[in-house]
Order: sequence, then structure tokens, then C-alpha cells
Amino acid sequence: MSQTIYLMRHGQTLFNSQHRIQGWSDSPLTEKGVNQAKIASQYFPENQIKLESAYCSTLERTEDTLLQITDLPYKRLKGLKEWNYGVFEAESDYLYPFNNDANFFPLFGGESDLDVQKRMSTTIKDIVTQDHSSNILIVSHGGAIRSFARAWRKYEANSNYLPYENCCVLKFIYENDVFSFQNMYNHDFSSLES
Repeated sequence: MSQTIYLMRHGQTLFNSQHRIQGWSDSPLTEKGVNQAKIASQYFPENQIKLESAYCSTLERTEDTLLQITDLPYKRLKGLKEWNYGVFEAESDYLYPFNNDANFFPLFGGESDLDVQKRMSTTIKDIVTQDHSSNILIVSHGGAIRSFARAWRKYEANSNYLPYENCCVLKFIYENDVFSFQNMYNHDFSSLES
């Protein structure tokens, strides 16, 4: 039996709007972030997708996003948290290394890309093996989602990755112990620009 995972990034937060590195640090959704989540919630009914179960990380920004998407009961899981950026948490994002060296953040008390890939893959695999729903919503974080996608890249059906905007949705099919990336959807938030 195949299962479909809708892996979604949270809405804009205060730290996003201030261009600060968030990681395990948390900040609330902005008004724009709440509105992004409301717009993103339409993706599912517009595509005749009936969500059957829902999960989010233990960080407030994912839970607040999920609450705008569905009224399903949900579980908060630590394994879905954002990448731990160590001493760079809450600092200006101009300090973020552009080369994405997988071993950079452990030098400063954070996680490596491999750490995040393993944590996300283990957590999401636990979800699908314990929850036999056909359509599962998981609200997580940009860095953690990127790491998960990298872990399963060799199985992807589509390599058309767009920028990981707030409230983007990545669709994965889980079958035969493999997560296969299908497509990604970024929403049109032009009505929110002012």
C-alpha cells in the first residue's frame, strides 16, 4: 500500500521577517504567516485531497501553521524540529554559510546535515509505519525538509525543486520502504504584499 506525505513548511515568522536564523529557537507567526497558512490550506480541497492525519514539530510556528490548515487531531513530534544551528541560533542570516558544508554547524554546537537527514527520516518512517492513513500532513521547517529531501534524492520521480518558500508543500509517495519525491507547490501570496 502506498501512502502520500504532504510535507509543508510553516508560515512566515517574526525571525523570518527580521532575517534571523531560527533553527531550534522559536518565534511566533506574523500576521502575514497566518494569512499564508490560510491561503495554503486551500491547496488540499482545490486538489481534492482529503487529509486523514496530521503531525508537526514541537515548535510553536509549525503547530500554529497546522491549525490554519486542518481541524484534524494532530501529534507534535520532536523529530520534526528544524536543524539545530548551534551558536548561530537567532543571529542574522547573513552569517549562514552559503556553501552548505554539512560539517559546518557541528563545529559550533549544532547538527550536521547527516544528523538531520537521519532524524527526519527515522521520524517520518515511524509515522508511516504506525499510521496507515493514505494522506498525511506533516508541518515542519525549511532546513529539515531540505535535509529529508536530500536523504531520498536518488528515489525522486521529479527533480523540479523550487525555492522552499513559507507554506510550500512537498509531495512524497511512501511505498516499498522508500520515500519518492513527486512534486512541490509554492503558493501565490501576491495578495499579501503591500
